[in-house]
Amino acid sequence: MNTVPKHTQEHILALARRCLLTPFRHQGRQIGIGLDCAGVAFYILDQLGLPYTDLTGYPRTPYKGMLKAAMDAQPSLRPVATPEPGDILLMRITRAPQHVAIYSGLIDGHPHIIHSYSTVEKVVEHVIDADWRARIIQAYRITP
Repeated sequence: MNTVPKHTQEHILALARRCLLTPFRHQGRQIGIGLDCAGVAFYILDQLGLPYTDLTGYPRTPYKGMLKAAMDAQPSLRPVATPEPGDILLMRITRAPQHVAIYSGLIDGHPHIIHSYSTVEKVVEHVIDADWRARIIQAYRITP
């Protein structure tokens, strides 16, 4: 029997890609129905059977470091200096950290992310261009 261990980069990315095309919904937590950016990350942690503290009642644009504090407090995440495929990226949209995405690594030589993106109203995977790269504040590795 050929099985992939649950916490490999490939498995994490396969879980993230299951979310693709799910409609964006603020505070959404149901794949295929509605997910926000945190919903994608928590879906992955849930499917891996890892402990996490879900965020509730947050505004559409988190402020005053609330998202970074919530990510730093997650029991199954640890900050890392350099992201690898399957890591969770904390990103700013304006000034404060307000968004998370899954780093999906290099595709055709270009770095990509998977995230629920309100502007396109769904979960997507796309290139990290210079604008997106400048938004990255912190990377977190999923740890069993």
